[in-house]
Amino acid sequence: MDFSLLTIDTPLELINEVTKESLVGNLGILITRIEDGEVEASMPLSRKTCRPDGMLHGGSSLALAETLAGLGSMLLVDSKDVDVRGIQVTGNHTGSVTEGDVTAVAKIIHRGNQTHIWNVDVKNQDGRLISTARVTNMIVNRND
Repeated sequence: MDFSLLTIDTPLELINEVTKESLVGNLGILITRIEDGEVEASMPLSRKTCRPDGMLHGGSSLALAETLAGLGSMLLVDSKDVDVRGIQVTGNHTGSVTEGDVTAVAKIIHRGNQTHIWNVDVKNQDGRLISTARVTNMIVNRND
């Protein structure tokens, strides 16, 4: 799939299929909902996403956050003319989880011409906050 053709109307199944062989797919991240300025996904706890002791790895939470914010920004721009690049990710891990899936929701909080800032909350199956992240994406011209 040519990601410059990605829109808010692109079927979730197609997005999940295309990302299957990337980091996104290797971590088991599944995009579950897309709206204007909001993206949601789930990620299973597995040997690939956890520390050796079975607890969700903080880096997995941050990878999930950057994935959703990046996709969200891609859906808000004309990808034929501009590219989206993550330039900063910060996170606070507020809890732990050792089984099941986590769900993340990314919401845009700044939609500028050159930067987008997203807040991403990662929660366990009971809705308890596990991590919260702030992701900044830079919007750059493809010709630069």
